[in-house]
Amino acid sequence: MRHTILLYMLAALFLAACHDNVEDVSSGLNDYYYVERMKKLRLSPAYKGASYRWTMKTPDGRDSLLSAERTYIFLAEKEGTYGITFTLDDGMRGYKHSFPVVVLHEETEYSPYTARVYEYRPAPGQFVNTMPFYETGDTEETMRQKAEDDLVNDVMITLGAWGGYVTFGFDHTVINVPGKKDFCIKGNAFYSDIPAYKEQKGGSAEPGVVMVALDTNCNGMPDEDEWYELAGSEYHNPMTRHGYEITYSHPDGHQPVRDPTGILTDTLYIPWRDNFGGKGFVAKNMYHTQSYWPQWLDREDVLTFRGTRLPDNGVDESRVGTYYVLYSYPWGYADNHPNDYGDLCAFDISWAVDKDGTPVCLPGIDFIRVYTGVNQYCGWTGETSTEVARARDLHIEVKPSIPDDPLAE
Repeated sequence: MRHTILLYMLAALFLAACHDNVEDVSSGLNDYYYVERMKKLRLSPAYKGASYRWTMKTPDGRDSLLSAERTYIFLAEKEGTYGITFTLDDGMRGYKHSFPVVVLHEETEYSPYTARVYEYRPAPGQFVNTMPFYETGDTEETMRQKAEDDLVNDVMITLGAWGGYVTFGFDHTVINVPGKKDFCIKGNAFYSDIPAYKEQKGGSAEPGVVMVALDTNCNGMPDEDEWYELAGSEYHNPMTRHGYEITYSHPDGHQPVRDPTGILTDTLYIPWRDNFGGKGFVAKNMYHTQSYWPQWLDREDVLTFRGTRLPDNGVDESRVGTYYVLYSYPWGYADNHPNDYGDLCAFDISWAVDKDGTPVCLPGIDFIRVYTGVNQYCGWTGETSTEVARARDLHIEVKPSIPDDPLAE
């Protein structure tokens, strides 16, 4: 028992989840490190050379290549001792250093659920200013906090029309476990009760594109870190538009134009243009009478968003504008399938691709961004807007004290 206590006391001195003691130091790498599981250990030696190799001993004694970059971020899901070797080639004597990394269980148990919202910026939409609720005097920061409170407590928020987004994370790094899906996101999608449409997985699916980032500078914020899209089923669809950009214009001073039915109280409410020559409007309907423009951003004349536009998925099955069916894509998008279909709401970090569509290998991710991926208007049902609630790390066990979660399986 005393030995265990001593070990943890020593570990506390060396816990190095992105702390200063693992940054560049003149003496080079340490002889050993302690770090909690699912926390990053940034290893950056003082020496420079022509090439670098980070390797780890496998259980059968072989050397497994981890990285060929000068700086390496160590990340482990399970406790244990990992033997790391750093080798540098400088064209002369070179440098080689082997050391153990002892991975400990976290002192405070991690939550499997969303812990933080970093940014909330919806596009205009019929649920904006109500999910979460805007109050006079709210700022971008207070609305970010409201979005965080909602997601942490499993309350739905809206992202508005195409491009509107939220950026969130957990209280730990989500590990990329080979062969397994790593996290899931709850939405409010549902299948139609009409058998034919339900069989085709049609109903109300408002797919959101998911992006991920690793906190490579270890400052706890999604600032200079590179973002990667999780390439879902429609990524290579010829109708998908990569590099899409849309600009919404503030509706100040606009005279409302009603439609003949009276359901749409302003058909020309918020105009938009995109970089593919498209243009249109976010119409206002009789069911949602508040401002559709994010009111904490009222001083901004335009809102511009960039990303991937997915193909339209809405079909007027009635042919007279009374019954729209929004069909689910096979996989890879938020708010795309009902929460009861847990595997279809789950995501694999290994789906990540860079801006050129090239697959990337990430050891884990710290930040997740979801944005509305479809730009379409479906009559009286309004614009297609992604809604999300909390996310869950699938590698963290849900404790019995936490209420049952349809995404827990």
